[in-house]
Amino acid sequence: MTESFLEQLTQIIDRQHVLTADIDKEPYLTDWRKRYTGKALAIVLPRTSLEVAKIVQLCASKKIGIVPQGGHTGFCGGATPDQSGNQIVLNFKRMNSILELDEANQTITVEAGCILQNIQEAAATKGFLFPLSLGAEGSCMIGGNLATNAGGTNVLRYGNTRDLCLGLEVVTAKGEIWNGLKSLRKDNTGYDLRDLFVGSEGTLGIITAAVMKLYPLPISQWTTLVAVNDVRSTISLLNLFQKRATSLLTGFEMMTNESLVLTEKHFTQMSNPLKGNPAYTVLIELSDHESEAHVRKLLEDILLEAFEAELISDAVIASNLSQANAFWHMREHITLAQAEEGANLKHDITIPLSALDDFMRETDALIRAQYPGVRIINFGHLGDGNLHYNIAAPEGVEPKEFNRLNEKPIHDLVYAQVERFKGSISAEHGVGQLKLDGLRAHKGEVAHELMKSVKRALDPQNLLNPHKVVSI
Repeated sequence: MTESFLEQLTQIIDRQHVLTADIDKEPYLTDWRKRYTGKALAIVLPRTSLEVAKIVQLCASKKIGIVPQGGHTGFCGGATPDQSGNQIVLNFKRMNSILELDEANQTITVEAGCILQNIQEAAATKGFLFPLSLGAEGSCMIGGNLATNAGGTNVLRYGNTRDLCLGLEVVTAKGEIWNGLKSLRKDNTGYDLRDLFVGSEGTLGIITAAVMKLYPLPISQWTTLVAVNDVRSTISLLNLFQKRATSLLTGFEMMTNESLVLTEKHFTQMSNPLKGNPAYTVLIELSDHESEAHVRKLLEDILLEAFEAELISDAVIASNLSQANAFWHMREHITLAQAEEGANLKHDITIPLSALDDFMRETDALIRAQYPGVRIINFGHLGDGNLHYNIAAPEGVEPKEFNRLNEKPIHDLVYAQVERFKGSISAEHGVGQLKLDGLRAHKGEVAHELMKSVKRALDPQNLLNPHKVVSI
């Protein structure tokens, strides 16, 4: 059966784009964190949505599972096959064309395999901003960004990937092509199918193309690092910037001292320019379409007010683009530093801002009391309440062994605290297979059954990314 199936695949797509040798398949079978490794009948590299549709039709006829895969940068194992060996990986790196950039409508239409950075650069050449920005933007693909409803550093002003999407092209579990590539900002015609597929992690349909919003490229940007002593002052600082800068506030990122100490350990050139190693370092960015002088003056005025209110103890304003990039690189390299340090326990959570101080004080205390010496690598997009609340083994303790012994009780502790403070166990990384078991309890029985009903209706054979997000 396997030989027959693979032969039929090569009648749809050139044989060179159906990878079956172990050495060719290997790069596609392990997730970025090296947490999950699966098996696959083949890695299939389509070039058109029609090829995708025909591949899905063939897989449906043979009951072969399909794992859609973009840049393979996810944290939850959502694009990694299982151990059954009865699945194919559908990787979209060849479907990487920018189909249209409509300047009048301020939209860009792209295939699912477009690298995020390439979209940003294509928009910039025409004087536009595509605001989705992630640490992995040099390798992640827009199809994966949409499938996971990725967040990033600009959510505060521009929203998640869902908010940037106007239309989709999707291949259904039957192998039909839904062409919803409309560039309308208003279309009130029944169920919003676009929102059904965005964030579904390839379990309801396979995104093959999208229409995304563009914005005029800002004329001026100013970036600053500020030192803050506690979370309560950090929230007050955010409120001050939101009140004074309103929509000009595009970034508000919080980094704990432990996070930046770890980053400097592995990237020595990234030392914190603020004096005294503050408990919290906040990266703030303003952008505008007026002059640089106007934005600089506003930033200085707000910082002065924050000093007078004793919300901050130090501040450094980037004097040029290179220094601003260095500030952002500090923030983005925290994740890379964690990878260099060894395996760690990640929690991508959202907490209401009003409860954030209590959550962090209580949870930090519980963690440190039960696991002496652990390092809490806590950083995140504070403007939207998203924390990357990660736990690293104590210095000198082997990370994998520490995680093996303590992963479940630490996850249970953190997620119990998330529930207590009415938060979410997944802010921007998705569910994948990592959080599959905990989703029912988090969503509640009614919501979980509704999700299963949608899955059964759209993918009754459970062939699209099976055993991810929700199991049927």
